[in-house]
Amino acid sequence: MKIDYNKIMHEEISSFGEKPKLLLHVCCAPCSSAVIEKISKFFDITYLYFNPNIYPENEYFKRKEEFSKLNIKVVDLGYNHNEYLNLVKGHESDIEGGDRCRICIAYRMNKAFSYAVENNFDIVTTTLSISPHKDCEFINSLGESLEKKYGIKYLHADFKKENGYLRSTQICKEKGIYRQDYCGCEFAMSHLKKNENK
Repeated sequence: MKIDYNKIMHEEISSFGEKPKLLLHVCCAPCSSAVIEKISKFFDITYLYFNPNIYPENEYFKRKEEFSKLNIKVVDLGYNHNEYLNLVKGHESDIEGGDRCRICIAYRMNKAFSYAVENNFDIVTTTLSISPHKDCEFINSLGESLEKKYGIKYLHADFKKENGYLRSTQICKEKGIYRQDYCGCEFAMSHLKKNENK
């Protein structure tokens, strides 16, 4: 039976005290927009921008700048794309959503949990589950294992539920937010171009 992570999230939120400190890993402004709208009233949120997968470098900074249109500041842990390339070496030809993507997501979420522990956050989650192209079950299962590893609460989520993804597209139109057409890395970009040429 499919797990309703959105329902679990609402149950978890109702069990928390007043405005716990949440570290929200953000991948881009479009994905973050509807998530922030949905949960900001429940948490004291810090936004962590850790996405060394993004290529090219100017795309990384362009996506970061778009957060200003949501009136938020992000904590940027720096851009080291070579680190990402070393991590996914041998997986360059994987299908989108395959092992390369899972390695990438795990790397970014591990970094978020590590940062959360070092800076005394109560809870961690990520905006990644808003994408219909991301494996929500993998993201939440990973979050559960990282909760055990780091000893800090993971907020379950399926942010595309309750029209989350649709709402993100609406907010982008309302605020003029740049909406990229590929996830981030050069391999995703290459995959997109191949599909366009078919």
